[in-house]
Amino acid sequence: MLGKLVRFLFALLGAYLGYFLTGFGLKESSLLNLAAAVGVGFLLGFFLAGLFLQAVNRLEERLQKASLQEILSGAIGLCFGLVVAGLIILALPVTRLSGMIGNISAIVILLMSVGLSVAVALRKREELLSLLNYGRNNERNILGAKPVNAAKDRPAYKVLDTSSIIDGRIADLCQTGFLEGVLVIPGFVLAELQRIADSSDTLKRNRGRRGLDILNRMQKDPKVTVKILDKDFDDLTEVDTKLVRLARMLEAKVVTNDFNLNKVAELYGVPVLNINELANAIKPVVLPGEEMTVHIIKDGKEFGQGVAYLEDGTMIVIDGGKQYIGEELPVLVTSVLQTAAGRMIFAKPKEAVSIRASSSIS
Repeated sequence: MLGKLVRFLFALLGAYLGYFLTGFGLKESSLLNLAAAVGVGFLLGFFLAGLFLQAVNRLEERLQKASLQEILSGAIGLCFGLVVAGLIILALPVTRLSGMIGNISAIVILLMSVGLSVAVALRKREELLSLLNYGRNNERNILGAKPVNAAKDRPAYKVLDTSSIIDGRIADLCQTGFLEGVLVIPGFVLAELQRIADSSDTLKRNRGRRGLDILNRMQKDPKVTVKILDKDFDDLTEVDTKLVRLARMLEAKVVTNDFNLNKVAELYGVPVLNINELANAIKPVVLPGEEMTVHIIKDGKEFGQGVAYLEDGTMIVIDGGKQYIGEELPVLVTSVLQTAAGRMIFAKPKEAVSIRASSSIS
């Protein structure tokens, strides 16, 4: 009903403009020209009404998808653009011209000023709204949290990336109670996880599905608070950059296994919880001279070496252990090497060390 009324009003306006532009005081011989002008204006107004309704529908869809932060920023930019356009129109002499030239000049200045101001306001919405002390509280309200005034009442947000979800240890860590607060899963991370789960590569597909299973498990755990945040940044393409920006807005920490994301977050001053670093930190300390019994499973890179693993995944390289592959062997630790990838332990069979010690004594 509203659409029909708009079309009718536009058609009447078009007909009136056709009559107005044709001129007044026409003779009877010019009535045909007048009727033609009114008809063309009526049809043109009806056509323009359709374009206007389409533009309104697109604008409505855009506003429904836009966040409150974007709408408020756009409104501020619009007001600022109108003020600037008014000042320019008053200052420039060309806009004081009467007739069509002056009107067109004023319209062009108005459109350019408003368009530029709105575009800048949307791009700088975070900085703009932070000046109004709004941006941070708004982002927290998206997650269902109340605005806070004191640091002690501030909920601890932790933004998870794709690698930490696929890894799976995050679920076990949450169950232990060592990881507190609200776990935030951004919508773009969930979309990336779904793309991996739909991959044609079998290994990637299995990893993606395992990540989705981990999320379902965490959501069903009453000890864990998980929030799916449907927030994206259209001006950014890299997922890592989006994660860092979101963490800054929420004053959150990033949970990841990704070394590169770790470095990027540090550059922006965003705290990072790296699960691999945590796993390395809680591994038991092994000192040279300690005894342990290991199960040798394969040969090492160097001649005669055997390789075993502790329960936490620490690699043990046994000099001369190749001949004991598949067996349980008591060993003595000779040295411990800490690398970027983790901790490596070097050892020798206990029997070989005992024989060498007894021979040296004799």
